[in-house]
Amino acid sequence: MSASLHRSDLAPAVFLDKDGTLVRDIPYNVDPRQIRLLPKVGAGLRLLAAHGYRLIVVSNQSGVARGLFEEQALSVVETRLRELLARQGVSLDGFYYCPHLPNARIQRYARRCNCRKPRAGMLMRAASEHAIDLARSWLLGDILNDVEAAHRAGCRGVLIDNGNETEWKMTAQRIPDWIAPDIGDAARLIIGEQRRHSAVHASWGVRVGHA
Repeated sequence: MSASLHRSDLAPAVFLDKDGTLVRDIPYNVDPRQIRLLPKVGAGLRLLAAHGYRLIVVSNQSGVARGLFEEQALSVVETRLRELLARQGVSLDGFYYCPHLPNARIQRYARRCNCRKPRAGMLMRAASEHAIDLARSWLLGDILNDVEAAHRAGCRGVLIDNGNETEWKMTAQRIPDWIAPDIGDAARLIIGEQRRHSAVHASWGVRVGHA
């Protein structure tokens, strides 16, 4: 992102976890035939895109580091996901993944990286490459690591509470801003918050204008 960009030039984004949030959670799946969108994904993402949010996937993919599949398989996964979303009238602005894991079986991926959630590296990279205003952005994910990654990046986090979070290890950074059962409801919460924020700013503008 160019240093000459002002905040007014930046766009908000909704970052999206993949497995268990966008698609059915089948552990370490890279078979495109088994990739299925979860209910209300299309409607929710269309709503967000219509209100100016860029849509960017950020996904931990430790199956690469575990030697369960080659990194190249993720390009097929991305293609399939884009196809499924296109059928719903949705276009992704970016697709990021982390293939790393500490003490991994595949040595070249064995590292403590900055991109594996709950760290914020994928979000920071996407923000730089897509001119994203992190303060106006959100991350939707099905576990609290996603919420923590959002807060580390300066975003807000929505927990898609579908039963995939089982540990509930709570810290201040892991407290969701909102909890929703699916992306459709999460999208409505985000747009509602956007409208309230706009209304407050409009109200302050009127007050200042008549001061």
